Amino acid sequence: MSTQVSEEVREALHEGRPVVALESTIIAHGLPRPRNLAVARELESLVRAGGAVPATIAVIDGVAHVGLDEGGLIRIAEDPAVRKLGHRDIAPALATGATGATTVSATAWLADAAGIRVFATGGLGGVHRGWTETQDESADLRLLSRVGITVVCAGVKSILDVPATLQRLETLGVTVVGYGTGHFPGFYLASSGEPVDWTLRTPEEVAGVIRAKEGLGEPRAALIVANPVPVAEQLDPALHDRVLGQGLAAAKEKGIGGQAVTPFLLEYLMVHTGGASLEANLAAVRGNVRLAARIAAAHADDGA
Repeated sequence: MSTQVSEEVREALHEGRPVVALESTIIAHGLPRPRNLAVARELESLVRAGGAVPATIAVIDGVAHVGLDEGGLIRIAEDPAVRKLGHRDIAPALATGATGATTVSATAWLADAAGIRVFATGGLGGVHRGWTETQDESADLRLLSRVGITVVCAGVKSILDVPATLQRLETLGVTVVGYGTGHFPGFYLASSGEPVDWTLRTPEEVAGVIRAKEGLGEPRAALIVANPVPVAEQLDPALHDRVLGQGLAAAKEKGIGGQAVTPFLLEYLMVHTGGASLEANLAAVRGNVRLAARIAAAHADDGA
């Protein structure tokens, strides 16, 4: 694979120091310019403040980069031609010299291949509403059943079918734990209302589970650490439910289906909550990045 691991990340991995992988889709496609570049820099700074090395992942001119320099961050943030790459898109992107931002599945795959054990993101993809008619399910789920990485996230996007997503993760053998909560987070919301089987309360406890999984060997699968957005920073639940219901009705009325539903609903939520959904999204991402750095540091200390 045509992969370039930055010198800083390579040295940290070689020395057993903590590293946290970061996806790049939020930079290229999840935030408006120029705020996206500022957030990209902020997230890397949060990783460093937590004692870990950031490894933002993207494909630039046909080369997969694990760890971006300032020029790479700017390219992903400012180039309007940047594509959105899932793990299935990596090979064509490398072969054709494309530039693209990596989704959860692509980031997890490349990070795992590089030997990174912890990855922070906002929310996972999942099973879409109306699955029985559309069979629409994010590639994130199956990919996470094949990589041994720990993913710190705020659950799955609340526009998805959360119970079906949790059932699918169980079927695929992906371990899900709540961090300081007995309920699976709802991305914009601190709770989706769905229970989790396991609750961990410290980075050291999470590191212990990582070590136990590593000791078990096969079959490999991800560990999902579901970290809720702080209640004070979540989207108002009543506003969320009202706007989401309106958005679902609008999508049906407009005949929007398949892969077009998710971006439509996300945009609808942002517009009709006056940007509050975006702020809740960012609050969740910041919290996940901070926690991921602490987990990576605890894991490195545990292995020292």
